[in-house]
Amino acid sequence: MQALFDAINAVCSKIQVISDLFWDFPANFLWYSSIPILGNFSLAIILLLGSGIFFTCKLRFIQVRYFRHGMQVLKTRKAATTGITPLAAFFLSTAMRVGPGNILGVTGAISIGGPGALFWMWVSAFFGMATAYTESTLAQIFKEKKGDEYVGGLAFYGKRLLKGSAAAGVVLSLMYIIYALLCFPAQGFNTVSSIGQIAEAATGKTISTDSALYWISFAVLMVAMVVISWGGIRKVTRVTDILVPIMAVIYVMTVLVLIVVNFTRIPWFFYAVFTEAFKPEAVFGGAFGVALIQGVKRGLMSNEAGQGTITMPAAAADAAHPCDQGCVQAIGVFLDTIVICTLTGFVVIMGRVWLTDNAAAWFDLGKLPKYLASATELTPGTTFNTAVSLLISVCFGLFAFTCLLGFISFTEICASRISTKKSFILIIRILCMVVVSFGVLTSIAGMDLGSLWDLSDFANILIAYCNIPLLYIGFSYVKRATEHFERKDGTPFTSKIAGTDVPVWDEKAGNAHE
Repeated sequence: MQALFDAINAVCSKIQVISDLFWDFPANFLWYSSIPILGNFSLAIILLLGSGIFFTCKLRFIQVRYFRHGMQVLKTRKAATTGITPLAAFFLSTAMRVGPGNILGVTGAISIGGPGALFWMWVSAFFGMATAYTESTLAQIFKEKKGDEYVGGLAFYGKRLLKGSAAAGVVLSLMYIIYALLCFPAQGFNTVSSIGQIAEAATGKTISTDSALYWISFAVLMVAMVVISWGGIRKVTRVTDILVPIMAVIYVMTVLVLIVVNFTRIPWFFYAVFTEAFKPEAVFGGAFGVALIQGVKRGLMSNEAGQGTITMPAAAADAAHPCDQGCVQAIGVFLDTIVICTLTGFVVIMGRVWLTDNAAAWFDLGKLPKYLASATELTPGTTFNTAVSLLISVCFGLFAFTCLLGFISFTEICASRISTKKSFILIIRILCMVVVSFGVLTSIAGMDLGSLWDLSDFANILIAYCNIPLLYIGFSYVKRATEHFERKDGTPFTSKIAGTDVPVWDEKAGNAHE
């Protein structure tokens, strides 16, 4: 078994080299990095951050102007006869967005780029809200009806935008499947390891990773994924509708208590974030570019704006207008990064362990231990430490589990775009279980998460490079939909308004007039 893990680690290290090339190019060349200011921005940063700025300007800061409207859409109670409600779609996309990266990614970004990395996460999230609006609106425009469900997203609008190319739909579906498979191991690892952490926090004892607890948790996880994920989108949303609010409330309340208890450190928190955004301390590399790329990279991995991965839950919603769900998904980015990731940042930065005698040991820790150590610094010598560790571990496990549910469900939808044969779908299902199992076995074997995290890193940038160009190709349709949406003249959204054939919306308009 050890030989297998060593082989996997060797492969992962090669993938990480390629991932770094995608993320850093051409800033990893001296001739480019020596250019003043511009040399700090890699192509990936320019593409992701630049696209957000472009869509924000073209749509006249739609994420600000219609933020309240998005909230109203979420509050509207309406039964969906086809598809799922906008609120259910929001919870489902949040289940995929708010994952372990909200703790691990933020902690890693700050420990490498310093407190200033959080500032760049805010910047990328603000403009990323416009990107999320664009891709989600596009997913709604080109969604399709399948039985009593709506399906759509990257593979669907990609096919339509590339002149109905069946090959494009297959390739993009395959890209999502590859993306999910690369992310599965880390989520499987995190889900089961969190159960061990919960048990340790509750009992105060160290539990071996190869104990019965881990093996039983492994078995329960596999059964739960099969029962829930293979039951269709509606079944998955019944679970995420419950788990997402629970995990969000627990995490927010836990961190808010830590902040209130340490309110005297709040001014220093903002001072550190804003001053080190442009000039990090030497202990964090001392380079502006390090803080910048860590903030944008981890911001993307957290809120997924521009990746096209949240477009499938966006398309599943029975929205009154395509732009309604665009506004809702923009709020999803706000919740994920501006709220959840900022709370994580509060803990890590206000803990300021790198300023204590334990700094060297802290930098050597893994991402989650770093975070828990920071939380401990905020409650020194109190019994509250145990409660905080327990609650954070519960949230961490729920973050990972809900991510798995979403990934598996939409992997199957993409597989159906390639082939509807039951044998092919079964192969994809089994492959998903095998890859998740590998992540779990990595945890049980006591291996490190680092290599699995590298796979996710590569998956994120790979699919973003596939999705962003499509957003530019389809932006004219988003612009037309937005103009119709802002007129509020009571007319339904149809093919005539869209400027292209949109059968689902023509059908909805016909039903509305009956």
